[in-house]
Amino acid sequence: MRILIINYEYPPIGGGGGFVTRDICENIASRGHVVTVITSHFKGLPKHEILNGVNIIRVSVFSRKKMEVAGIVSMLSFFPFSVFEAIKHVKANDYEILNTHFAIPSGPTGYALSKVFHLPNVLTIHGGDIFDPSKTLSPHNAPILKQTVKMMLKTADCVVAQSSDTKKNAYTYYNINRPIDIIPLGIKKPNFTKISRADFNFDSDEIIFCSLGRLVKRKNINDTLAILAELKNRYKFKFLIIGDGPERESLSELAKQYGLGSNIIMMGNVSDGLKFQLLSLSDIFLSTAVHEGFGLVFLEAMEAGIPIVCYNRGGQNDFLENGKTGFLVNLGDKKKFQERVLELINNDKIRSSMGVYNKKLIQNYYIDVCADKYISLFNKVISDHSVIKRDY
Repeated sequence: MRILIINYEYPPIGGGGGFVTRDICENIASRGHVVTVITSHFKGLPKHEILNGVNIIRVSVFSRKKMEVAGIVSMLSFFPFSVFEAIKHVKANDYEILNTHFAIPSGPTGYALSKVFHLPNVLTIHGGDIFDPSKTLSPHNAPILKQTVKMMLKTADCVVAQSSDTKKNAYTYYNINRPIDIIPLGIKKPNFTKISRADFNFDSDEIIFCSLGRLVKRKNINDTLAILAELKNRYKFKFLIIGDGPERESLSELAKQYGLGSNIIMMGNVSDGLKFQLLSLSDIFLSTAVHEGFGLVFLEAMEAGIPIVCYNRGGQNDFLENGKTGFLVNLGDKKKFQERVLELINNDKIRSSMGVYNKKLIQNYYIDVCADKYISLFNKVISDHSVIKRDY
């Protein structure tokens, strides 16, 4: 197949939605398919390169100041520049199908190019692009954005959600009447050398908590710090915060206010290898995010074989099992969250059994499984589109 991918964020910029797009693209390309990605440019990156078999075209956008997050200006400018660059670089017969990731801001580009090149368009929605309760301008609450998302959902040849939660939000907030497929996200099976706590000067008798992801308001690490502050005089622990973003400084300041300065280690952005090394030497993965469209970070914690304690709002409910993979706690219930953390701290046997269960369950969520489902879907959409064209 010849596949054109539209995603305004593609690594090294962006978060989980971009990274899983990269892994899917590289897996599909490794099977002999032709894959081109149109994405945003960021200073220091080449405008055009072929990386791990994927042809990447990066288009200039206005005012993209950080790798981790895009501002309104950069997202709005992606549409005209990406359409212009695509028309300049792409010929009508170069591709058989479009796969557009994120209803906003990638959606309008995918819609326009599907009309220009007469290609079927598979729209993949990732969660935050249609519903983000931490943002004032979340599309479900902003009239213009809401109408844009609704149009993207209605006009795509096929819509794919990453979870039941994302699918439910599409129906709930956008009043659409069409089928939506679900293809769960996946991760690449990592290849890394395990390390010991001594390599990081961690004591063997302290509990190591960790979190992972962009430091944005939706991740709500404030709640995690408040919960851990209640434990600081009772237990010896470290909390590894892996990732970076606009909330870093405020989180550092909050940690000092709670008297957690020596307990918190801000790891920043790290390589995939170091990420899994840090996860694998940790005891418990913590997430107090107010919403996850899917929760790729939970798959990575499962791969490392550690239990997960998180809130229960989001796509993680599709694959996390309360009492088996860890514990799911009602959103905002910090008291119950703390109780569950204490249960794991004080019971090595439960931690170990949950870790073993997670290592087994993760095998259903490797990237090749996810890519298989996309390839099957693309073949079906291409076939259906060909029939429609012939009939027309």
